[in-house]
Amino acid sequence: MDISNIFSITLKTNKMKTKKLKTSLTLLFAVTLIGMNYQESRAHCEIPCGIYADSMRISMILEDITTIEKSMNQITELSKSEKPDYNQLVRWVMNKDEHAEKIQEIVSQYFLHQRIKIVEENQGEAYEKYQKHLQLLHKMQVYAMKCKQTTDLTFVENLRTTVAEFEKAYFHTH
Repeated sequence: MDISNIFSITLKTNKMKTKKLKTSLTLLFAVTLIGMNYQESRAHCEIPCGIYADSMRISMILEDITTIEKSMNQITELSKSEKPDYNQLVRWVMNKDEHAEKIQEIVSQYFLHQRIKIVEENQGEAYEKYQKHLQLLHKMQVYAMKCKQTTDLTFVENLRTTVAEFEKAYFHTH
């Protein structure tokens, strides 16, 4: 085998490796872009599909509240330790905040944007119900925010009570 054949084989091998590398990099880039743009959609879409599960959303909120409560208790307990495990503390804080945000997402994206229809002031009783729904949903948003800011279990209880009030007012009228 002469030098020109060796050079030719080496060049072909390098071209194949370069092509495989380009393909791999393109695939990696595509997966990265998809991963960067991924957002979990829990509440619902904003397409008028007519598929709603109102009671399931209430159950999801109640589950999130229970998770927030457990997180707050764990944060309080871990904080009392002589040598707190800061990694666990951070994880519980992040968990608490994540579930508070899930509540805010459901309240906003599902109930306020899609399920609570705008009612004009001149519509009497319907307007009063509309105002009640808005008031309760706003309270839920604020209490969820307070749960993110603190470990005060009072806000968990306020949130639970408000969800129960909303559930009663909402399902009584639907």
